[in-house]
Amino acid sequence: MTAPRRVRVMGVVNVTPDSFSDGGQFASRSEALAHARRLIAEGADMLDIGGESTRPGAEPVAEAEEISRTAALIAAIRAESDIPISIDTMKPGVARAAVAAGATIWNDVTALSGAAESLETAAELGCQVVLMHMQGEPRTMQAAPHYDDVVAEVAEGLSARVAAALAAGVRRDAIWVDPGVGFGKHPLRHNLPLLAGLDRIVALGFPVLLGVSRKSFIGLLDPLSAGPRQRLGGSLAAALKGASAGVAAVRVHDVRDTAQALAVWSAIEAGGA
Repeated sequence: MTAPRRVRVMGVVNVTPDSFSDGGQFASRSEALAHARRLIAEGADMLDIGGESTRPGAEPVAEAEEISRTAALIAAIRAESDIPISIDTMKPGVARAAVAAGATIWNDVTALSGAAESLETAAELGCQVVLMHMQGEPRTMQAAPHYDDVVAEVAEGLSARVAAALAAGVRRDAIWVDPGVGFGKHPLRHNLPLLAGLDRIVALGFPVLLGVSRKSFIGLLDPLSAGPRQRLGGSLAAALKGASAGVAAVRVHDVRDTAQALAVWSAIEAGGA
C-alpha cells in the first residue's frame, strides 16, 4: 500500500475582539492558552496566532497592542510545547517580537509588502514565511475586486512576491504560499475558480497553505447556514479539495473534524488499510 500523503492542520488562535468567526471568544490570554492546548490535543500540527483581524472592514491595531496580545501567549505555548507556531501579522515589529517569544513562522497576508522593511526583516529572522495573495488591503479589499483570470493572476502575483523574497535573502526552503481565498476576491465569482484551479498554485513549487475555514462563500452556497460556525461541512469539503490538489496544510478553526476528514481521505487515497 502506498504511504498516505500527510496534509498538516494549522489551528487558529485569534486573540482579537473582532475576528469574523470567533472574535472575542479567546481574547484573554488564559482563554487563548486554553484554546491552544485544546487544539493541540485535537491534533493540530501547527498553531496560527493572530492579534489583529484581517476580515473585510477591520480596523488597524497599534503595533504595541498587537505585541501585547500575542507575544506572551506565544511564549506560554512554547513553554509547554514544541509545536510550530505561526504569527499572523502584517507588521515586522510584531513578527520580531513573536519570533523572539518562540514563533517559527511569519504568516503575512500582504506577502511581505505591508511595510518597507518586511522583506529585510523576514530574511534577518530566518523563520519560515507564508506569502499570501491579496488584492487591495483588508479594510477595502472586498469593495470591487476584479480579475480577468483569477487563477493565473494569483499565481503571477505569488510568483512575484516569491522572487522579491528570494532577492531579499529569504531562503527558498523557508517559503510557503497561500492563494488568499476570500482576500480581495468575490465570494463566488473568484473563490470558486481559484479553488478549482489550486493545482496551478501547487505547481509553483512551494508548500501551499490553504485557508477556507468558515468563509463567507460557504454561507452563500448554503442559505441554511446562519453564520460562520454553521459552515463546518463546507469547510471540510473545501479542505478536502485542497488536499486532492496537493496543498501542504490547511488553516482551520475546527481542528478535530478536519484532522479526521483528512485521515479518512488519506487512507482512501492510499487504497485502504
